[in-house]
Amino acid sequence: MIRAFILSLLLITLTAPVMADIYKFVDKDGVAHFTNVPVDPRFEALGWEEKFERYIGAYESVIQKMATRYRVEPALIKAVIKAESNFDPSALSRKGAIGLMQLMPGTAADMNVSDPYNPHQNIEGGTRYLRYLTGLFDNDLKLVVAAYNAGENAVIKYGRSIPPYKETREYVKRVITYLASYRKEASLKIPTRFAKN
Repeated sequence: MIRAFILSLLLITLTAPVMADIYKFVDKDGVAHFTNVPVDPRFEALGWEEKFERYIGAYESVIQKMATRYRVEPALIKAVIKAESNFDPSALSRKGAIGLMQLMPGTAADMNVSDPYNPHQNIEGGTRYLRYLTGLFDNDLKLVVAAYNAGENAVIKYGRSIPPYKETREYVKRVITYLASYRKEASLKIPTRFAKN
């Protein structure tokens, strides 16, 4: 019995994925920042529960599904969710934006989202909106992200450029930073079918 337990424990240890520590700090604007390389002393190590509960298992499959359906890069969807709600499906902004991708009620209706607090519907609506903006702004990633934050009309009003709003300019930088991080994370993952035995 003891040998079986030790063998089971050994197998779990050998087959479990190796995870780096994740560190977090919240800035003066209430924005949470995460890294696996804490170069700033404000970062603090997270516990196991907070590392994994937010989205790793919970939203990965729906993000991948919607990315394929709407031809939007999964890393971009994650970057927007991270910037908008930090993966909190119950998030509600002061302006009335709802859920993971912080859909405004009008946008949610336009994207056929009946329950923006439903993570699946919210991610689908947000991804569909990203697809729409990508077409509208000819694949210009910075304009797509700016329009997601400030609205497409604001981007058009300022000559199809990032509006001169401090919030929007900071938002674009933040999303682009998260995007690079999620792209790097994706590049480090080896699909199971290619992994050596």
